[in-house]
Amino acid sequence: MVGSFSRGDLEGWELKEYEGEVDYNLVEVDGRKVLRAKSFAAASGRIRKMKIDLEKTPYLNWSWRVDNVMQGLDERTKKGDDYPARVYLIFSGGMQVWKTRAVNYVWSNNQRVGTEWPSAYTKNNMKIAVQSGKKKLGVWVEEKRNVVEDFRRLFKKDPPEKVDAVAIMTDTDNSGQSAIAYYGDIWFSSE
Repeated sequence: MVGSFSRGDLEGWELKEYEGEVDYNLVEVDGRKVLRAKSFAAASGRIRKMKIDLEKTPYLNWSWRVDNVMQGLDERTKKGDDYPARVYLIFSGGMQVWKTRAVNYVWSNNQRVGTEWPSAYTKNNMKIAVQSGKKKLGVWVEEKRNVVEDFRRLFKKDPPEKVDAVAIMTDTDNSGQSAIAYYGDIWFSSE
């Protein structure tokens, strides 16, 4: 289990600040214990460094709920690079930092579900709109992604054998808007 939020466990999840601090707290919502993120013109995330063997467990599973999306953003630009929720995987390039890659699963504000695009900051960070817009606001959504297939499609090559870190992030720093999101447990599975 990567993120055991249902057990009230944040052990190993380091805070990573970018611009201000998002309020991350374990809370009970809808009868379940989850990690809540409240962002007001801020950007910070939680990162858990651990080796995940993709040959044994290629599927990433999680649940999330978003209470609002942001308005008027072009998410393909630096100014619009804000999301109410994202779960991302980091594949380290080791000493060759330029080889580090990230697959970023986002709850998009306005991109169509299934849309894929590079981060406005680096082409080594690819985004996938797994959910989008207002349609499922306030509803828990269960997700399952085949990380190996996603990586191959996004980067046109096989992924490294292991994921080096998993991160979550709710950020609103570029737009100056606000967002509230909830993250359920996060784990990898063989199918």
